[in-house]
Amino acid sequence: MKSVGSSIRRREDPALLTGRSRFTADLTSETLAVAFVRSPVARGIITGVEAPPETLVFTSEDLTGVGSIEPVLHRPDYVRIPQPLLARGRVNFVGEPVAVVVAGSRARAEDLAEQTFVDIEMEEPMLGAEVAYSAVRTHPGSVSNVVVEGAMSTGDVDRCFAEAAEVVEISIRSRRQNAFPLEARGAVATFDPVDGRITLHASTQMPHVLRTAIADLVDMPESDLRVVAPAVGGGFGQKMALPSEYAVLVWLARHLESSVSWIEDRRENFMSSFHSRDQTYVVRAAFDAGGRMQALDGDLACDVGAYSCFPVTWGVEPLMAMGELPGPYDVQHYRVRSIGVTTNTCPMSPYRGVSRPVLTLAMERLMDVAARRMGMDPLELRRANLVSTFPYRSATGVVYDEGSYVQSMDEAARHVDLTGFRARQEVLRREGRCIGIGFSVFSERTGYGTPTFAARSMEITPGYEVVDLSMDPSGRVELRIGASPHGQGLVTTLSQLVADELGLEPVDVRVIHGDTDRTPYGWGTFASRSMVICGGASQLAAQAMAGRIRSIAGSMLEASPADIVLDGGKAVVAGTDQGAAIGDIARLAHHQSHRLEPGAEPGLHARASYDPAGTFSNACHVAVVEVDVETGHVTVERFVVVEDAGLLVNPMIVDGQIAGGVTQGIANALFEEIVYDQSGNILTTSLLDYLPPTVSEIPAIEIHHLETITDASITGAKGLGEGGTIGAPAAVLNAISDALSHLGVEVFEMPATPERVRAAIRRAEEVVRG
Repeated sequence: MKSVGSSIRRREDPALLTGRSRFTADLTSETLAVAFVRSPVARGIITGVEAPPETLVFTSEDLTGVGSIEPVLHRPDYVRIPQPLLARGRVNFVGEPVAVVVAGSRARAEDLAEQTFVDIEMEEPMLGAEVAYSAVRTHPGSVSNVVVEGAMSTGDVDRCFAEAAEVVEISIRSRRQNAFPLEARGAVATFDPVDGRITLHASTQMPHVLRTAIADLVDMPESDLRVVAPAVGGGFGQKMALPSEYAVLVWLARHLESSVSWIEDRRENFMSSFHSRDQTYVVRAAFDAGGRMQALDGDLACDVGAYSCFPVTWGVEPLMAMGELPGPYDVQHYRVRSIGVTTNTCPMSPYRGVSRPVLTLAMERLMDVAARRMGMDPLELRRANLVSTFPYRSATGVVYDEGSYVQSMDEAARHVDLTGFRARQEVLRREGRCIGIGFSVFSERTGYGTPTFAARSMEITPGYEVVDLSMDPSGRVELRIGASPHGQGLVTTLSQLVADELGLEPVDVRVIHGDTDRTPYGWGTFASRSMVICGGASQLAAQAMAGRIRSIAGSMLEASPADIVLDGGKAVVAGTDQGAAIGDIARLAHHQSHRLEPGAEPGLHARASYDPAGTFSNACHVAVVEVDVETGHVTVERFVVVEDAGLLVNPMIVDGQIAGGVTQGIANALFEEIVYDQSGNILTTSLLDYLPPTVSEIPAIEIHHLETITDASITGAKGLGEGGTIGAPAAVLNAISDALSHLGVEVFEMPATPERVRAAIRRAEEVVRG
């Protein structure tokens, strides 16, 4: 019986739900505690650090021989600016670590850190993408505040605009966010007095990359450092970047020859953990009289913070926005300019979806505005422009594999009964209530390997995954992977893939991950890649092992290996009752290797790698909202998703990923925002100010599936981990604009807080009054 396609329960959950799983903070006993002294100002020159007497405190001057974080992008427009592990000479954002205090307990370390003062000559901070071309530099001595600048043009954009029946221009603003993982960052560096080796337990998405980076920074052999990711309470991209604090911990453990730990509190996480998506777009489109988009032109600006994140650099947001702005729409005349601007704010890193929630918002708001301007139905306008012939090569040269863009939109419209909704909308408007519906159609580039990352010119080029598979003499299987899951259910889904190939049950497959000593080198878990790439490698390894089992079974049963079927824990000759338990075959392979064919390797082992170009999943999201015109409050009444992610290995886990992503997308649309004042002080450092949604704000999410099987993925599966976050904001903002369309209100900024929505209504009322 095959398990792929079945909603079997997640194997990870019993330990998590009963409290038996161990997170980084559970490992801090018998360690010295570390607390960081952080800059209270956004910009200035350090003139001194004053600590209480007998405090064990270290500054950058003590970290002799330690390097700076300086990821590299091989582009002529890329500006390299090194980031010291502890601020050296000057500070560049509120929350930047300046010194580190070590004490016997966490409470004592935090008390001493609070009593340690940093003397700083304050300077005026550089804030906002508008400082792009300022004569004053965020980092004195750097060549520019624009640290990456991409541009491209295809076709004849100017001619298309000159001949257009309608030109539509909109401006989009996405305010800054924090990924807000339930578990903040933390690490424990354990010193082994026997060999001086360090084991770093850390909340991370990329254990192998973290080990390489830290070993390089502190100048130690990589083999002397083991990195282990225990249970990780959410990452969402914030934990794929290298934190300077983790490298400091390893240095301290070596320097003190002792074990040290640091657990970040929520205030530190808001101040100093990587932010995301502070972006402004101006987008123009040229349409012909029939509603076909002839050309697209965009000016995109991304505030990327004070330093470049390792390893993907501060080019990740602006360059992704540049390359993927057209999304699922067929437009070959395309011009775009996209810049990353460094400011005196917390550095940025990828957050679930990276720039795609913003670029999807831009395109989907553009479609609705254009439809209203041209007197067309918004879905008809989309239908005229969505890619429908595959494979499709975009204006940027990217090849889209088979998808269902039009079909997903039509299916979503059917599920929400659009005609019935419009009738209800008119009735409620006469009663003074404002409800609206918003559609968002998008594609999600997933599972892309080295070929795609190499095109970005990164010094460190991720992509491939390697797995090791072995079967012990009892017939149980161990799969060791370089990917490092943090809540996605990957252990369950990979065990389903491997079990089906070997004729076993998923419980017979143990998945080992998150330990650099026990797993092959891999890139971790990010970018909706794990099922496509790690799953592909796992399936290849399982197929190789299955072939070996069939070969041994054929010899045992005097049959052709091609006639051997693996099922139910047995190897059976097809059409007969002759067979052998797979456990018996495994025991023979290990304990009676003399019975194997000459030259055969004892045991049962397989190793495989996979490095695909990538695939595209797609979806349509529909939000139904009600807006209180007196307060600006928005209630999400209904949310419908039609998702096409190819083969669904475990539909229950798929639905969980979609629901979680949609929740974060609604948060992006309505609630979550990191706010700085004009002096660069961060104002949102607690849950009193930063507003993640609760179950009270999120409706039941209705999920429906299409299943376009692709040749671009060995498993037939497409990634989907970021899709919920990508599509939801546009659906919500389109719904708000639809609800208020009779008032002449359009919403182009997220989060659409009550204050902003009410302000938009007041502006529309002032226009009516003249």
